[in-house]
Amino acid sequence: MSLIKAFPGLRPVSGRAAEVAAPPYDVVSAEEARALVKGRPWSFLHISRPEVDLPRGTDPYAPEVYTKAAENLQGMRDEGILVQDTQPCFYVYRLTMGTHVQTGLVAAASVEAYDRDRIKKHEFTRPVKEDDRVRQIEALNAQTGPVFLVYRSHAEVNDILAGVAKGAPTVDITADDEVRHELWVINDADLIGTLIRAFEGMEALYVADGHHRSAAASRVAAKRRAANPNHTGEEEYNYFLSVIFPHDQMQILDYNRVIRDLNGLDASEFLERLQDRFELTPADQPVKPGQAGEFGMYLDHKWYRLRLHPDRIPTDDPVRRLDVSLLADNLIEPLLGISDPRRDDRIDFIGGIRGLGELERRVNSGEMRIAFALYPTGMEELMAVADAGEVMPPKSTWFEPKLADGLVSHLLD
Repeated sequence: MSLIKAFPGLRPVSGRAAEVAAPPYDVVSAEEARALVKGRPWSFLHISRPEVDLPRGTDPYAPEVYTKAAENLQGMRDEGILVQDTQPCFYVYRLTMGTHVQTGLVAAASVEAYDRDRIKKHEFTRPVKEDDRVRQIEALNAQTGPVFLVYRSHAEVNDILAGVAKGAPTVDITADDEVRHELWVINDADLIGTLIRAFEGMEALYVADGHHRSAAASRVAAKRRAANPNHTGEEEYNYFLSVIFPHDQMQILDYNRVIRDLNGLDASEFLERLQDRFELTPADQPVKPGQAGEFGMYLDHKWYRLRLHPDRIPTDDPVRRLDVSLLADNLIEPLLGISDPRRDDRIDFIGGIRGLGELERRVNSGEMRIAFALYPTGMEELMAVADAGEVMPPKSTWFEPKLADGLVSHLLD
């Protein structure tokens, strides 16, 4: 079984991609999704967030939600909005956000490689979210949300993708957030074979985003494999929808923290205590950290620059040396008493795309007491954690730009 393979994608018919493309299902709330689908009957949110077509307050995990998703997908196929390619293809997908450009490959990735950890993970999954994705895949008999994978930059693959992207794209749209999405179709058998062989020579791929989707695909594949006496390994359920980018084109933004209180300390006592571990410098403007081990802190309408004492940065532990771990181990847990950020409602997380102004807003509103701005996790750090078989702390990475849902789906029949 190859690491990746081509597949006949289900795509918007020519000229309809702008009507179909939608943000990923997990970056918009139900109410935001309802607003986005107004006047857009073919938005892919009708499939990825089908509760928009059900009464407000509907449980997003209710059986009727998955039934509605299947109805909507079939409806878009019946109306000719979504059409399946007649032969297996790869697709080149380019994202442009301002001056940042990244070019990757849409492919079906091997579940077996995922199960054997050749496709490496770096996060735990939550059962309720994993179950949700299993039910979605089974209801649709398709994978509609791509898993965001990364390969260590490979000159031959990069050159092939860049060469394909010199031609006129099949899809060229700019979303409401000003991110440009372009898609090219690769249906040449020789070129497909060259790409398969190049990826087969890679030691591993890495899940950047989409741990619940990939875990769900693995569960669905295991169930179908067990139920199929004629299983060969080449069935579509043995692969999952992915977009694979070179690691050196990734853009990871900061993932910042806001906390509800000072754990019973007053501000002066808190500032005094943290100086045992950090160098503290007042700042007259918002602090965006410029290097690892440096943090911005906003408290009582004032910004501070924190620099962790170097002897507190481990050199031999890929997880403990992450900035998110350094802040947790040296401040958030010992001073603020938060030991389980997955479950403690005193802490919240703010993606860097919202800017430092959002940190100020959350604190100034009185909702939160203190905010921390972090230096972004690097791709090399992520891959080092995955290579070590370790797991990163929650909310360690925020990738931008986001992939669009609906441009290519993978049918399992």
